Amino acid sequence: MLQYSFMQNAIIVSFFISILCPCIGIFLVLRRYSMIGDTLSHASLAGATIGLLTNSSPVIGAFLFTSLCGALIEFLRTYFRKFTDLLLTIVLALSVGIAISIISSGKLHANADSFLFGSVLTVTASDMIAILSLSIASVLLMAFLYHQMLYIAYDEEAARIAGVHVRIINYIFSILVASAIAVSIRVVGVLVLSSMIALPVATALQLKTGFFKTLLFSIAFSIFDIMVGLFSSYSLNVAPGGFTALVSVGVLLLVMICRQIYLVFRNRRQIFNGKNK
Repeated sequence: MLQYSFMQNAIIVSFFISILCPCIGIFLVLRRYSMIGDTLSHASLAGATIGLLTNSSPVIGAFLFTSLCGALIEFLRTYFRKFTDLLLTIVLALSVGIAISIISSGKLHANADSFLFGSVLTVTASDMIAILSLSIASVLLMAFLYHQMLYIAYDEEAARIAGVHVRIINYIFSILVASAIAVSIRVVGVLVLSSMIALPVATALQLKTGFFKTLLFSIAFSIFDIMVGLFSSYSLNVAPGGFTALVSVGVLLLVMICRQIYLVFRNRRQIFNGKNK
């Protein structure tokens, strides 16, 4: 299996994806914007189809169009402050409408199904270069803005009062989300992409640690989920995106069960120690 070049490309890309997605996802989860990830993942499909239609890189097309949609969401927030779900519906309708129109036109010279379900077979050398470039640039930019983004995640109004350029950083964060989504659609697929952004973070949150440790644990869970999903899907001959999502849900449930068992034993031990005093 590892002797195939497409599998080697997929492993390298998957590793970078497993680091980038939770780095972005933890800020989305803390800001209760998980559904934005789902909306932008559908936007990436429209961008990928535009890239295929224009005979350019679908990854770059997905990145550019998703960045545009992310900026549009941030712009519309000023008009729909109390109706966040409404502006997501607007962007979702725009994205899905473009994607369906292009796919149904019959003008595509490539199959767009791989972007829906994910496929290790479609990761080419040029795609890998684009994915690695976007991933490294995004992680470096996020590290540079780490403290400002953390401040905004916990209290946007307080960050604004403290002098943080909230509006500008929100637009930059939209581009970071777009980058994470664009680099992931090849392997994971649009339909389950949001799960790779949110589920490792949700699993790490069960451990009840500080922010930085939660980030590290979410990256560890993400690497485990994607690698297990990738190798298992190859053996089972199924789409890697769907099976990776199942692995992520399974790991989340396992961690939740283990935590409940730990809490039960801890409470019983405390009661036992209290009786012996």
